[in-house]
Amino acid sequence: MTRSRFPACLLLVGAMVLAPAMAAEAPPSANAQHELVGARGLSLYTFDTDGDTGHSQCSGPCATVWPPYAAVAGSHAGAGLSVITRPDHTLQWAFKGRPLYRYAGDTKPGDHRGDGINGTWHIAREN
Repeated sequence: MTRSRFPACLLLVGAMVLAPAMAAEAPPSANAQHELVGARGLSLYTFDTDGDTGHSQCSGPCATVWPPYAAVAGSHAGAGLSVITRPDHTLQWAFKGRPLYRYAGDTKPGDHRGDGINGTWHIAREN
């Protein structure tokens, strides 16, 4: 009986380790510079190609470099914030209809390494 439980325990531990990577994030907030930041204080970005229609154009390899700022169903959005459905049916935070992303190259609060990349990625600002 112990042998049959061992693999199940491994699956549970594996799921607990992977869960944070798939978990939704808290609603964005603004820092002192009026830039939108995520739960860990990392900068959030918008992609010009998305426009303000509430539709993400960043998937596949793009979403690896620019991970969508994930939300969950029933998330409570503040002023200008909304939750959109991505093409893969996951949920993502948006501000004024513009989907929000993190940049894989940012490692600590205050990093802005993604700002201006290809002339289409910009720090999300509340004003």
